[in-house]
Amino acid sequence: MSEAPAVPRPGSADLVHPAGLDLLVVPPRARTGWRVLPARVGAMCAVELQKLRHDRTELYTRAVQPALWLLIFGETFTRIKAIPTGGIPYLDYLAPGIIAQSAMFIAIFYGIMIIWERDAGILTKLLVTPTPRSALITGKAFAAGVKALIQAVVVVVIAALLGVAMTWNPLRLLGVAVAVVLGSAFFSCLSMTIAGIVLTRDRLMGIGQAITMPLFFGSNALYPVAVMPGWLQAVSKINPLSYQVDALRGLLLGTHAHLALDYGVLVVAAALGILSASSLLGRLAR
Repeated sequence: MSEAPAVPRPGSADLVHPAGLDLLVVPPRARTGWRVLPARVGAMCAVELQKLRHDRTELYTRAVQPALWLLIFGETFTRIKAIPTGGIPYLDYLAPGIIAQSAMFIAIFYGIMIIWERDAGILTKLLVTPTPRSALITGKAFAAGVKALIQAVVVVVIAALLGVAMTWNPLRLLGVAVAVVLGSAFFSCLSMTIAGIVLTRDRLMGIGQAITMPLFFGSNALYPVAVMPGWLQAVSKINPLSYQVDALRGLLLGTHAHLALDYGVLVVAAALGILSASSLLGRLAR
């Protein structure tokens, strides 16, 4: 009698599941620890920026103030020549300061939004998710930076139309974008920190209005530090806005700047701002 035919041996395709089928059987491992932080920060930033799709009025209305500063204040003081600017036209000297000012004015009232989210119950829902509080604050801070960057583009276009001699080097413009985002991140975190202390929109509005102009006039945005009285020079040295303006002026106009110190101060200020706002987020949600 002939033997029964041998059973064929299973091929490799029967032994090893394709990668695509493995995902159906075994779900991918969730990211944990520090790996989840960038994804959560990006998600929170994207959520904040989605609001611009529904209402761009804020960007349009906030473009009016820097335009007036450049058109009226800048053009007038260029003719007067009362402020020493190191041989460059005053309008050129002013433009980086107005970029920093407009970015600060966007960020400094960012705490109002987080109080509104608290009142609407959104903040409580966010805090019960696995997202770290630092990721929530960082996402909002860098969303404020992106909004400020859009505002900075508007100011740069206006300044170029007025004849301001600025660089168009891509690397320098990238440095300008980084400085704008870091400065805005700090001021938005300062606003959210104040929100965690005062807890109400009315109080935050009052404090925000009380500190914006001292921060602006206590910096080198309008005039050199050398012409300030001694006490105001001391204020300027601890004012992050001064370092932001110095970086923007050096990158856009090519003037002497301490870029390593400027970026170092902005990075440290933004990090401290994120830490302080994160620590007070739970108090705001009570």
